[in-house]
Amino acid sequence: MTYRPLAFTILSASTLLLAACAAAPQRSAAPAAPVAKRQASEAAVNLASASGSLVSGRLVLVPMGDGLHLRGEVGGLVPGSRHGFHIHEKGDCSAADASSAGGHFNPTGQPHGRAGQGAHHAGDADNLVADAKGVARVDAHLGGLSLGNGAANDVAGRAVIVHAAADDYSSQPAGNAGARVACGVIQVTR
Repeated sequence: MTYRPLAFTILSASTLLLAACAAAPQRSAAPAAPVAKRQASEAAVNLASASGSLVSGRLVLVPMGDGLHLRGEVGGLVPGSRHGFHIHEKGDCSAADASSAGGHFNPTGQPHGRAGQGAHHAGDADNLVADAKGVARVDAHLGGLSLGNGAANDVAGRAVIVHAAADDYSSQPAGNAGARVACGVIQVTR
């Protein structure tokens, strides 16, 4: 039987242990989950005319239940007319025809449709209907949206568009609602 000095045995064991550790895959710490930002309590939209129209208005958005509630008025419409009304992906109304606002806000990649009735863009809303004076009163709830919390469904900083014609709720990709006659950016106020 061969005896090795204790120091040699400890040194050999330590060397093997270090070699095994070096060969093992290194695990990095999991990235920290993003900190959820608190939702804003109110936002406003000042709609300005686009595409040579005289349409303008003001809306207020507040979180309610499973989404956002929109209230306000849009004027300068033809009496008794119907108009497509959507939240668009970009908060940019700089183009004369408001094309700079991009397409409908659609973070989940759904087809265009009618809000609250099957698959639809998150930014789809029901048509506005003008009264005998050409004013549409907005009182709408859009489910699945948030305000100012940085989530994928957050609409803060995005544009609201009023279209020249009614949305048919089925034509792809935008309901065949025609020109953009008013545009405003959703601005958090509280």
